[in-house]
Amino acid sequence: MRPIVPPFPAARLRRLRRTNALRDLAQEHRLGVADLIWPLFLLEGTDSAQPVDSMPGVERLTIDRAVRAAGQARDLGIPAICLFPYTEAARRTEDCAEAWSPDNLVNRALRAIKAEVPEVAVMTDVALDPYSAHGHDGFLRGGEIVNDETVEALVRMALAQAEAGADIIGPSDMMDGRIGAIRSALEGHGHQHVAIMSYAAKYASAFYGPFRDAVGASAALSGDKKSYQMNPGNSDEALRLIERDLSEGADMVMIKPGMPYLDICRRAKDAFGAPTFAYQVSGEYAMIRGAADRGWIDGERAMLESLLAFRRAGCDGILTYFAPQAARLLG
Repeated sequence: MRPIVPPFPAARLRRLRRTNALRDLAQEHRLGVADLIWPLFLLEGTDSAQPVDSMPGVERLTIDRAVRAAGQARDLGIPAICLFPYTEAARRTEDCAEAWSPDNLVNRALRAIKAEVPEVAVMTDVALDPYSAHGHDGFLRGGEIVNDETVEALVRMALAQAEAGADIIGPSDMMDGRIGAIRSALEGHGHQHVAIMSYAAKYASAFYGPFRDAVGASAALSGDKKSYQMNPGNSDEALRLIERDLSEGADMVMIKPGMPYLDICRRAKDAFGAPTFAYQVSGEYAMIRGAADRGWIDGERAMLESLLAFRRAGCDGILTYFAPQAARLLG
């Protein structure tokens, strides 16, 4: 539908920008606390927090502190958190067995958070990179990331998380067929209520560096992830991937990274109308926070503007490390 705009001076588009009240009345898209998911990094130990040097203001938290953070999310009105483990080198193995251990860091945190703060939805990450000796999202065989064997491991990992209390499973590995396999396993093991938010369009991006520091994968990673993550030059492929994941049983889809791929967010929402999310990844966070800390930009305004851009592009929600700061301003 094309808007009708009479010629000047009948149409003075500045009329609706003149005051705060008029601007509020004419605003097309809004950002709310309920649009936010807060990613948390986990650390072994008790009552400790460890700063992530490449992400100023972000810390790895022991489970007891993660429970407190979940309570903070509840009090701020943030509906969901997402858990990522910092895995010590000794627990990173070729077989990645720690990934589906019922007593790994994520699954212990899940049980603790759901026991104390059941109102907050807890999302998990399904990929082998926090647990592999080589830092890849799947099994490495003869220099190749193998697909089907990896999918079998991801199913075991997702089931362990569901049994520990996960509300949302987030497969981020980009293996072919993993959504259908995980959905079938969840249904078959009595976890019909567990939702899947698929990282359906995850690009092989330069913006993930600080995250890999946060989970301890930077030193472990050998090579790159271009054989399974998406080519940044492709957009039609993203729609094919999203359509496939929805057809295999994904309840929600995610585009990652966020701001460099707002066009993909818009196309996905227009094409499918499914719940669509974006991840404002670690590199995006670090750029905004780093510039703000140096006084080069207004940090609060830049943060809120960046988050509103996701809503304008069609996203129903955003995973962002800014969640608590944004929630305080919006609330």
